[in-house]
Amino acid sequence: MMGGYEEDQISELQALEAIYPDEITVINGQPPIKFAVTLIVNSPIDEDEEYKVTLMFTLIEQYPEVGPEVEIEELSECFEDIDREELTELIEKEISNNLNSVMAFPLISSVNEWLQEKSESLKERKFQDQERKKKELEAEEMKRFEGTRVTIETFMAWKRDFDAEMAELEKMNQKDEGASRKMTGRELFEKDKSMIESDLQFLDSEEDFCLDVGGDVKVNESLFQALDDIELDDEEDDEDE
Repeated sequence: MMGGYEEDQISELQALEAIYPDEITVINGQPPIKFAVTLIVNSPIDEDEEYKVTLMFTLIEQYPEVGPEVEIEELSECFEDIDREELTELIEKEISNNLNSVMAFPLISSVNEWLQEKSESLKERKFQDQERKKKELEAEEMKRFEGTRVTIETFMAWKRDFDAEMAELEKMNQKDEGASRKMTGRELFEKDKSMIESDLQFLDSEEDFCLDVGGDVKVNESLFQALDDIELDDEEDDEDE
C-alpha cells in the first residue's frame, strides 16, 4: 500500500506528462520516480542552432519534505562553465524556496526562463566576440602596416647603420670600377713620364723639321749639304766600267 508521498509523487508525474508531453522522458514511473526533462530554445541568431538543457529528476521517498535530486545531464556546448555554475545555483535556490510542496513544475519553469534569457545574452556575447575579433584583426593589420614606431633614438640608430652600409657599398663600387675600367689617354700620359720626355725631345727637333702656319713644309737645307760628299757605289761602278 502506497503512502501519501508516493501518491503525490505519481500524481505530480502524471501532471508533468500532460504539461510537457514532448519534453519529458519517464525512466521509472513508480517510486522512486525518475524522469528526464529536455528544454530547447532556438537561437535568436541562427534558427538552426538550439540551446538545450536536460535535467534528470529523482523523487526520493521523503519528497517533497526533502528536495528532489536534480542533475544537469546535458548542456549545449555554447554554454561555458560559468553558465553551468549559474544554472546549478538557480536549481538549488528553487528547491530551497519550495520545500514541503510539489516543486518539479516551478523548478522546470524557472530553468526554462533562464534558458530564454541566456539565449538573448548568448546573442549579445556572440556579437561582442565578433566585434572583439574584428578589432583584433584590424589592430593586427594596422600593426603590420605601421611597423615599429619611430622615435629619435630608433631613427638615429637606423641612420648610422644606413650611412655605414652606403659608405661600404660606395667603397666596393669604386673598387670594382677601378679594377674593370680602362685608363684614358690623359691618365696614361700623366702616369708614363717617358712619354713626356719623348714629346720634349720631339719639340726640341722642330728646328730641323716643322710645319709653318700655312701648312707648307719647311726643310732645313743644311741637312742635305752632306749628300754632295757621299759617293754612291753605283756611280763608281759605272765609271770603272
